[in-house]
This record gives sequence, structure tokens and C-alpha cells, in this order.
Amino acid sequence: MAHIEGGCLCGQVRFSGDAEPVFQAICHCKNCQKQAGTAYSVIVGVPRGALTVTGTLKTYHDKGDSGGTVDRHFCPDCGSPILSDAPANPALVFIKAGTLDDASWVAPQIHIWAESAMACTTIPAGVPAFPKNPG
Repeated sequence: MAHIEGGCLCGQVRFSGDAEPVFQAICHCKNCQKQAGTAYSVIVGVPRGALTVTGTLKTYHDKGDSGGTVDRHFCPDCGSPILSDAPANPALVFIKAGTLDDASWVAPQIHIWAESAMACTTIPAGVPAFPKNPG
């Protein structure tokens, strides 16, 4: 089992837990682009309940392409996006990989919402890319 730790830019929000990541992905959806302020969001899916969060998170209730809710949790002081979760996938929460203290092990296996990828983004040959969410 892996020990995961991380937090926001200002240090007000911290998270930790012991869990094996279920998957790692790069999301190119327009809403992840807007939240991250860049071309995509690197996410690590872990079992819900595996993380302990300290500090106060603010939540933006977003709407996914399916019409379902995506809750985006971020630090209210520095604005760092920390976690996302979606009722459509109740078993997982999604850590924003840039908030990990040690992200040296992060190696996304798939690209999702590739139809929204910016022209400046190259998806490596051989890495599965889905136009929207897989499944």
C-alpha cells in the first residue's frame, strides 16, 4: 500500500492516507482546463475514504458533460485545486497530482476527454486516449 501526502500552495489544506491508486489519468476536459488554468489536469483516483483531509476546503459544484455533478474541492485561501469527486463514480476521489508532496511515481496510463485537448498537447503514441470518459 502506498502512503500519499500532499497539500495546497499555502499549506492550510493537507491530506494523507494509505491507498494504492486505482488509476492515473490526464483529463483534457474544458472544465479541468479552466480549473487548472492550463492544458489539462493530472488526476490520481484513490478509494473514497482513503484520505484524511485537514484544513478547510471550499467546494464548487460543477456539472459534467453528462449533466452529472462534479464536486471540485479547493483551498479557499490560495485557490489550489485539491480533490474532485463525482456521484457517478462514488467509490473514488480524484487527487490533483500537482498537490502531491512526492509526485515522482505519477505516470498516467490514459488520457480522457482527448477530443478537448489543446493543439499544444501531444498524447504519446501507445497511450490510450478516449474522446470522452471511457466506458
